[in-house]
Amino acid sequence: MSDNVYESDRALRDYLLFHYGDPTEILPWDLGPGDGALVYPARCARLALDACDTPPQRALDLGCAVGRTAFELARDVPDVVGVDLSGSFVTAARRLAREGELPYAFQVRGAILHAAVARAPAGVDRSRITFEVADASDLPAALGDFDLVVLANLIDRLPDPRRCLERLAPRVRPGGTVFVSSPYTWLEEFTPRERWLGASPEDPDAAVAIGDALGDGFERIGRHDLPFLLREHERKFQWSMAEATIWRRPPPDRTDRRP
Repeated sequence: MSDNVYESDRALRDYLLFHYGDPTEILPWDLGPGDGALVYPARCARLALDACDTPPQRALDLGCAVGRTAFELARDVPDVVGVDLSGSFVTAARRLAREGELPYAFQVRGAILHAAVARAPAGVDRSRITFEVADASDLPAALGDFDLVVLANLIDRLPDPRRCLERLAPRVRPGGTVFVSSPYTWLEEFTPRERWLGASPEDPDAAVAIGDALGDGFERIGRHDLPFLLREHERKFQWSMAEATIWRRPPPDRTDRRP
């Protein structure tokens, strides 16, 4: 992931709005994709939690950005860790966990900004969450292992997504769940072309490539199309359709993989 991109003031403002903005702040028009493309970080958390066989005790939000998915996971999970490579994102997430809110401003147009306040979701025990700066492909051993791992819009921003998934797999406890969502916007500025997953005629299915990287100990248990909306300014938006795939590491007495 590029530090120059994700350490900028503009990136921080945009992600705070994406994660915590009121729907009327993000989309101030009656026209458009509507609620189905909003609160994407919270929707990812809910789908991941609903896919778990048993209530997870530890969850990892890998590529957590400014933390909304981690907060939503903490509604059900007593120990949540959010990890991101961006120090400015993690600083913002930590302040939200500590204070519950963070003033910021988002772009209206040009140099015109609108003052806003990001607020941690109500009803969440924020003491359940810790945020760490780390490389998703080289996680510190001290982080331990997890019952649930969420990677939302991360893999197509990594220099080596296969390596990340391969190294992540042993961190998932038996019976644990991995949730991966991405619009698969592969760009050479983030990922060398030869490391793109599911983006060539010889390798056309990203979900298959994700499963191969996780390894034969995982079975795919779900798939969803998830729209999301990114606001650039009041008259320009990016509407995307992520694919979410959900994977389970079988319990110790299961070594077969679903066909």
